[in-house]
Amino acid sequence: MRKINVNRRSFLATTAAGLTLPIAVDRAAAAEQPEGLEPIGEARGIHPGRVVWAHDPQAIDWNGPGDGYWWQGDHVRQTRVDAMLARGVCELTGAATVGQAWDKLFRHLNQARGKGEVGYQAGEKIVIKPNWVGLIYREGHVDPQTCTFIRRQDYMNTAPQMIAALIRQLNAAGVPPADITVCDTLAYLVNEFHELLYRAVPGVRHEDYGGADGRVKVTSSTVPLYWSCRPQNESQDYLPACFAQADYLVNFANLKAHMGSGVTLCAKNHYGSLVRWPVQKGYYDMHPACFSKQSGIYRPLVDLMGHAHLGGKTVLYLIDGLFSGLHPRDPAPQRMATPPFNGHWACSLFASQDPVAIDSVALDFLQAEWTDFPRQSGVDDYLREAALAHDPPSGTFYDPNHAAATDRLASLGVHEHWNNPRDKQYSRNLGLAEGIELVPVAAG
Repeated sequence: MRKINVNRRSFLATTAAGLTLPIAVDRAAAAEQPEGLEPIGEARGIHPGRVVWAHDPQAIDWNGPGDGYWWQGDHVRQTRVDAMLARGVCELTGAATVGQAWDKLFRHLNQARGKGEVGYQAGEKIVIKPNWVGLIYREGHVDPQTCTFIRRQDYMNTAPQMIAALIRQLNAAGVPPADITVCDTLAYLVNEFHELLYRAVPGVRHEDYGGADGRVKVTSSTVPLYWSCRPQNESQDYLPACFAQADYLVNFANLKAHMGSGVTLCAKNHYGSLVRWPVQKGYYDMHPACFSKQSGIYRPLVDLMGHAHLGGKTVLYLIDGLFSGLHPRDPAPQRMATPPFNGHWACSLFASQDPVAIDSVALDFLQAEWTDFPRQSGVDDYLREAALAHDPPSGTFYDPNHAAATDRLASLGVHEHWNNPRDKQYSRNLGLAEGIELVPVAAG
């Protein structure tokens, strides 16, 4: 196992952001993975608790930094990525074709939110929420005047090739490009990514922090989000207008470890679903409760996962696992040592209709690879709170949709850990009627 050596600059940068960072963490000395096969919560989806893991080592042909940037040329093979996503949605829904899969996804969500068993209707809007934290406006990695990279060109952002594959699927399922918005509220969509996306599917709406040529500057709506800890004397949070006006969301996160929260997956992807910095002065500070090493405490991620205009509209959860690494330390991806990666890039994609199950599975993969930050105390506490949102260990009355505690959230999904990193089996894989089902597919 590798040993992390943190220099003074990275230590000061992370502690200034509110993170507590141990120096020189030896992965081999970390605790064992959590015990598995203890499902809690109510599984969601056409096939409840199902998470599809598509793995294709041929999807990436890149030797690492110095071999161009990973997103250039054919380093990410678009046809292989297209196949990964196609297999993902078909295996998730049990459909024979991609078009049928999306029809099932739309119908299932609409039925769950009381709209009846209806599919996508003409004129309905869809927002795709990538994780472009490597392009975030405050970090100085993007020139705000030219909207081009300054540094960190190889950071593990949601791949434009993944977004292109998704847009083409939606388009083929009957969604016009003009009704699709790609938005990360805190990021500058760099020209390098924007050009790739525009060439793939012209006519899609791109919203970002800056609103440079060909993009639209994100704005707030009047739809509020309330924190269930009920903070006092803080500015009110509102959803972005494009999120509030959308009929559907696709949450497209990344497979990354995190030096503060342990992991950053679909739930934490919603840090970029508010039109303000997570620790912006005058607003509720999300970091302390998100980064806490305690268990059984209030977790703001549950409010983001459960809000009617965020989790309530999400038709599909995806995690781009082509590359992985540790945020914010790694400027470029890290190869994965554990089987079946064996020193190659992760070359993976995860798909689910259950926001708790997909983060639980991704957490297990990261804990198998990293024996430090993803295994820190409290790392899965937000998943326990979300799975038991109706009766959480913290005792919190989770209701992000009302100014006062009025309508408690139901369980947001199912959480458990796998039996072991070799077999990667969950309760439903072992024939039980509850829990997670991991469906591995060799895509391509």
